[in-house]
Amino acid sequence: MLQPAEIEPVRQQPNKASKDYEAVRKAIVFLSENWADQPDLDTLAGEMTLSPAHCQKLFKRWCGLSPKEFLQAITLDHARGLLQSSNSVLDCAYDVGLSGSGRLHDLFIDHEAMTPGDYKRRGEGIDIFYGFHPSSFGDTLLLATDRGVAGLAFVNEDIGQTRADALMDMMRRWPQANFKEAPKQTAPLIKRIFDSIEWLPEQPVRLVLIGTDFEVRVWEALLKIPMGRAVSYTDIAQHIGKPTASRAVGSAVGRNPISFVVPCHRVLRTDGSLGGYHWGLTRKRAMIGWEAGRVSAG
Repeated sequence: MLQPAEIEPVRQQPNKASKDYEAVRKAIVFLSENWADQPDLDTLAGEMTLSPAHCQKLFKRWCGLSPKEFLQAITLDHARGLLQSSNSVLDCAYDVGLSGSGRLHDLFIDHEAMTPGDYKRRGEGIDIFYGFHPSSFGDTLLLATDRGVAGLAFVNEDIGQTRADALMDMMRRWPQANFKEAPKQTAPLIKRIFDSIEWLPEQPVRLVLIGTDFEVRVWEALLKIPMGRAVSYTDIAQHIGKPTASRAVGSAVGRNPISFVVPCHRVLRTDGSLGGYHWGLTRKRAMIGWEAGRVSAG
């Protein structure tokens, strides 16, 4: 079985980060549903049954932003701002915004694609190791081959998903693969992805992209989007030389198997609205706000 791979969060122990996310997730749901009212700290703290001071401290420790700054980061105006010059973001790839420490993880990723034949065989002959781990974005499933991380998924609380549901969702992608539970093997990969101390340029996180040729091209385009920026489906279609394929691009983005590391959460609709997200819109909002905190701190 493929192993669960992880992503980059704030520097703290995984269990602590995961518990913080569970608390903050409730705040994100409230802010997401009531952003138009611009709720203040006292209102948010009341919803979380915390004191305003504790609410502020917990939220800022997790995200790097205050609740008010996070609210600004997920409003439509902010989303539209992320899309400014999005075409040039892809055209310039990593030439944009390389100076901030929040972008380091983008530079420490290497990747390869399985052959079309490997994909057509639906994973036959491939051993995939997997494990569930706590992370800064909740319960995380990492999948890996002996060549690198092949999948990273989350248990989607928005739809009442269980660990078994999340695993089955990933296994359906490569039904002929040999899946093996091996959390001890996947744990170091989780740490590499979420712990900034582990972002070493001489030891990049290795990704294995298993999909159709078109899907892999879309996922490779996603890897070029800098942290704190966003593009639209149309931008990606144009970038890969398929300007009329926005709908197909949307499907490929939705099938991205390596969440956060391959940053499909940085793709918005042309009007700046968030669109969908396979692992829940609450988590997509969390990632956008969390990254805004990393960029502002860098």
